[in-house]
Amino acid sequence: MKCEIICVGTELLVGDTLNTNVQYLSRELSNQGLSVGYHTTVGDNPKRLEEVVKIAFNRSDLIITTGGLGPTQDDLTKEVIAELFNKELVQDEKVKQELLRFFANREFPFTPNNLKQTFVPEHAEVLPNPCGTAPGILLREQGRVIIMLPGPPREMKCVFEEDVLPLIRKKNRQLVLSRYYNLSDIGESAVEDRLLDLIDTQTNPTIATYAKMGEVLVRITANGENEKELNTLLDQYEDIMLERFKDNIFTCSKQSLAETVAKLLIEKNITIATAESCTGGLIASQLTEESGISKVFGTGIVSYSNETKINLLHVKAKTLEKFGAVSEETAREMCENLQKISLVDLAVSVTGIAGPEGGTAEKPVGLVYIGLCYNGITQITTCHFNGERKIIQQKTANKVFHLIGKTIVDKAK
Repeated sequence: MKCEIICVGTELLVGDTLNTNVQYLSRELSNQGLSVGYHTTVGDNPKRLEEVVKIAFNRSDLIITTGGLGPTQDDLTKEVIAELFNKELVQDEKVKQELLRFFANREFPFTPNNLKQTFVPEHAEVLPNPCGTAPGILLREQGRVIIMLPGPPREMKCVFEEDVLPLIRKKNRQLVLSRYYNLSDIGESAVEDRLLDLIDTQTNPTIATYAKMGEVLVRITANGENEKELNTLLDQYEDIMLERFKDNIFTCSKQSLAETVAKLLIEKNITIATAESCTGGLIASQLTEESGISKVFGTGIVSYSNETKINLLHVKAKTLEKFGAVSEETAREMCENLQKISLVDLAVSVTGIAGPEGGTAEKPVGLVYIGLCYNGITQITTCHFNGERKIIQQKTANKVFHLIGKTIVDKAK
């Protein structure tokens, strides 16, 4: 079944609103084994909306629209579609009563324009919206299905999960199973190169790679009707992934590197403290996004100036004078002294030049020293990153998370 998604709303076109609906729907449809061929975003313009619906109707079996079902004059989705297929709009009494009950329990007064939401194309099926006022609508026409969903993401998800997803599952018997492998400290091109022999001949399962900042997500997806057979296929590919990327896989899920490391620290009850210069607290911030991290996160110090390095981290003034703030020696003293001060298992230090200014021929922009002191053993890693300031900072944070994860895993062996 060929699927197409049409998102209606001028606010999406001009960038005032982020279109999260299309991402959600694409993912959910793909998880059901349905092929999403096209995404279209169109403004609140009846002529343009009619054009994109015509195009979609000629090339897709299932068309899902979001938005344009509300009470205002620019909400025109069902009106345009009804006219396109010569359908009258008729008032649905049940929808009307639900709407009146909805407003009876709200502090906002009912206004007559809300009744616009109670009209649906004749012979269409109403999809109740328990999260809002505009119901979804399902219209079958010439062997194709058009599903109109409300635009607000919470309402759209509510209608889709309650009414649309069960219909899809009932009609589509195809099983889709995916396994995910999140890799760090390797680029997308290198990942693809190691998998090229499989990608070039892939049929089922299929392999997809997605590059993120400092991470590469590999998704391997199998389609079929027998769950046991699909898992057997995926097991074979898992063996290949573990063989080719054993030093790079940090989680077999879609979890981010920071989230994975935070969970690992909590699980292993390893206490941690951070001393950051060029990243300005980014590492501490991303670790503390994880619920429960307070059990293991001790201290986070942003030691940007030399004075702070001296006064809080007890870095020797002569070290800074001789080697500079961006040096292996300074990174070493930062993490070793931090461990003594904070009494944690693992102390991390970062010092570098994030740019765009501050670089020299000897110490260019992107030079970063990372210190890890774990149970009294210190390792210093020298990195050379490229990119603008924020990119260098995030690459540094990701490298830190990679080193933390690798250090903990290696220590456990």
